[in-house]
Amino acid sequence: MKSNNIKRSIRILILIPLTFWMVSCTDEWLEPNPLSIFTPENAFIDSRGMYGALTACERNIRYEFYGDGAPMITELLFSEVCVEGTTDKPGPAMNLNIQITPSSQLNNVDYNRIGWFWLEYYNGIKYSNVVISRIDNTKWTSETERNAVLGSAYFHRAYRYYRLTQQFGDVPFIGKEITEPKLDLATTKREVILEKIKKDMEYASTWCLDNVDRGRVTKGACQHLLSKICLALGDFDGAIAAANSVIDGGVYSLMKTNFGSVPKEEGDYLAKLGIVRDDVVSRLHWWANKAIAANKEVLFMVLSKEDLIESRLDLQIMRQAVPFWGVSNANFLRTPDGKGPGTSDLAAQDIKLVETFGRGIGRARGTNYSTRKIWDDPNDLRHKRYNWMNMEDLVYNHPNLKTNPYYNKPLQLKDATGKVLTTDTIRNWFGWPHYKLYNPDPRRIQPQGGSYDWYVYRLAETYLQRAEAYWWKGDISNAMADVNTIRTRAGCAPYTDVSKFDIGTILDERARELFWEEPRKTELSRIAFLFAKTGKSYKGTSYTTADFGTKNFYFDRIMEKTDWYNKGVKANNGQQYTMSAYHVLWPIPQASIQSNTQGIINQNFGYSGYENNVPPLTVIPIEDDI
Repeated sequence: MKSNNIKRSIRILILIPLTFWMVSCTDEWLEPNPLSIFTPENAFIDSRGMYGALTACERNIRYEFYGDGAPMITELLFSEVCVEGTTDKPGPAMNLNIQITPSSQLNNVDYNRIGWFWLEYYNGIKYSNVVISRIDNTKWTSETERNAVLGSAYFHRAYRYYRLTQQFGDVPFIGKEITEPKLDLATTKREVILEKIKKDMEYASTWCLDNVDRGRVTKGACQHLLSKICLALGDFDGAIAAANSVIDGGVYSLMKTNFGSVPKEEGDYLAKLGIVRDDVVSRLHWWANKAIAANKEVLFMVLSKEDLIESRLDLQIMRQAVPFWGVSNANFLRTPDGKGPGTSDLAAQDIKLVETFGRGIGRARGTNYSTRKIWDDPNDLRHKRYNWMNMEDLVYNHPNLKTNPYYNKPLQLKDATGKVLTTDTIRNWFGWPHYKLYNPDPRRIQPQGGSYDWYVYRLAETYLQRAEAYWWKGDISNAMADVNTIRTRAGCAPYTDVSKFDIGTILDERARELFWEEPRKTELSRIAFLFAKTGKSYKGTSYTTADFGTKNFYFDRIMEKTDWYNKGVKANNGQQYTMSAYHVLWPIPQASIQSNTQGIINQNFGYSGYENNVPPLTVIPIEDDI
């Protein structure tokens, strides 16, 4: 039944885009066509049509996590957990001071995906507004059904506006369906938008249901998002109350014991070593266990299925976030006696590493902070050997080395004299969370990560959100208790010293638990706004809203935790890694500003065009407040 519902929604989705705003058309296109009776008026007459529009919203979110150069990577690169690792071309986002401008390439897998968030989030808002604006033009079986669909549309709109207001700050608010080109958009103050979507999510949290198909909006997801929005507004009591509703509601629970099927890779490398990865963490992230009914931790997820050919999307996460370990270049990974190439990611090898680990290209290159420094407990299941892979866990497998004494021996970074055995430690040498990244890829002999489900919101993050709200209130004991709930599930010893517990402790736990799930840049920027708003200090430093673009927690955190930006580090492509405090907010794409010919969309501080700004709206016009 669920599969049929998904297929039906996809068929509707194919028709949906024909009705949306901001489409260029000719007079001939507007002439009636007697062979076609598809119009908004007859598409959105019942719940099926409305669910089709919501399917467009769901599909839109999927694209954030899937595919080559997935937009999620850009969120990670603008944080302390990853840097751009594709060092073989000049375009990728490394020298941010030079490369990130309003008129730069902002939506390309070989550069960055800042522009994707701007474009596609407004597309998602567009789809949501179709439902919101037409909610009472539709036949409903009950008020409950109507309100649940409206709540779902509010969720999808709020999901985008929450992200946009942390990524870009003040942005235009569009609160209704637009049926013709709109060229007079105005920037609305960030806090005003957050207050609006808070109100919407209070409604959604009341009416949305938990007993829905995976991939649909749940009450738990609405409460989780409401908690995020309350945090962003500095309403810490509201954030705690919303999180309590999820945690104590009796529907969701942390998975603390084994469930579902045992992780078993299609490749045979670990099996030949006698390695069985069977613990609650590896099962939680095993592709076959994510969407099953027994998994009570998932609040909201996106779906992709290998057997739904017309709609499947490949994660490609084994390509994006795994090192470029298998390149057959003699200078990249050499044996301690100087022979190379040392490894091969071709499938036809006696030691088939590629089937287990995939053909990585090192695009989302983990920093020392995220791959080494944050792992403070040797019993952490998330960093347990073979759940977590280090380069030394791989072996020299190139067929040309079969008579070499190092064949089938662990990789080494340096020889006995201390000489580094690779010419590119950025791209080729870092650890990665294998338990999260492995996804079967039956259509490729060099796996990249196939078409499987992915978490968007999990209960584990709800605990960490509540911990943060407690911390802002000065309730360190409760904050530490929530972090410890996540730590002990992973096999770690709990923290006990409240004097050493701060916002960094929570961020460290988020980095351990939520890689490729949390939008890291979004959350760091949100916290930076809060430090500026509250005046609370971090390690003796206080911040204000007046100089937010030149001094903020976001930038200081990244400078504190990484050795990349502004340290003189250069990649093999000649690019130097740089970043500035104003990168706390991304640039508004220049094309969007220029095309808005009858209004003004403000630019962010630090970027060309900021000098043309006008005061943002402090009230949402009543005609848009729906």
